[in-house]
Amino acid sequence: MRTSDGVYLAVVEFGGSGTPILLLHGLMGRATTWWPVARSLTRRGRVVGLDARGHGRSQAAGPWTTERLAADAAEVVEQLGAGPAVVVGHSMGGLHALALAASRPELVAAVVVEDMAVDLTGVPDTAAADARAWFGAMAQPFASLAEVRATFGHPRPEFGDYMAECVEERADGYHLLCRVDNAVEIAAEWARRSYWDVLAGVRAPVLLVCAADGVVPRGQPERMVESLRGNRFEPYARLVTLPGTGHLVHASEEPFRVAVEDFLATTGALRNPA
Repeated sequence: MRTSDGVYLAVVEFGGSGTPILLLHGLMGRATTWWPVARSLTRRGRVVGLDARGHGRSQAAGPWTTERLAADAAEVVEQLGAGPAVVVGHSMGGLHALALAASRPELVAAVVVEDMAVDLTGVPDTAAADARAWFGAMAQPFASLAEVRATFGHPRPEFGDYMAECVEERADGYHLLCRVDNAVEIAAEWARRSYWDVLAGVRAPVLLVCAADGVVPRGQPERMVESLRGNRFEPYARLVTLPGTGHLVHASEEPFRVAVEDFLATTGALRNPA
């Protein structure tokens, strides 16, 4: 599809019918990293994944702001023509899901946010430079998918599998699909500003799924739930922390699926529940 500013975005249809369920991936990711979750959710609705601009098969063109990437997601829901949608976002995608729900409430039936904070302004100012240096030091291309898994899979092997989905094979080997500079620019915004104001505009029910060992600062998930429940719309908000999980919570598959499906059943967000 083409966005209103002319950028091509790759949209993946995973299958299913009924209520749209839009999956938004994390930084450096792509829609197909959702495959295990998408497969189970097709029993609940029409599951669609989006490659964010600059990721996967989507065009790499800014602006790289939260507002623009959330607007991209809104345009996908509009083009599906069957909203409102359940929006499930991991990390960066979770932030974009909240921003979408606040800016275009008519398009969102419910939101699932996987291990993403709305305030990372306490991250050291050098974090973006460190990330650029770390990725820049990698010897691309990778000789094999096994090398991709080994490079990214320590200390948690699920990240190796995740990143193996986020490369493409060229004549000389495997290359990351997302340009490092673009990813760093997206993440740098998170260190400069907080998004508590976004929570004030959310009307849809929200499930926060946090990792036992994730990236969200301690105490912030509870504050996020309080902020949501206390806004003028008083939406339903629930926090679930899954034991034994890292930032890639949905790699747990079954516990994540159970948490999401229980939330959707409780809130009645699906118009065609199984």
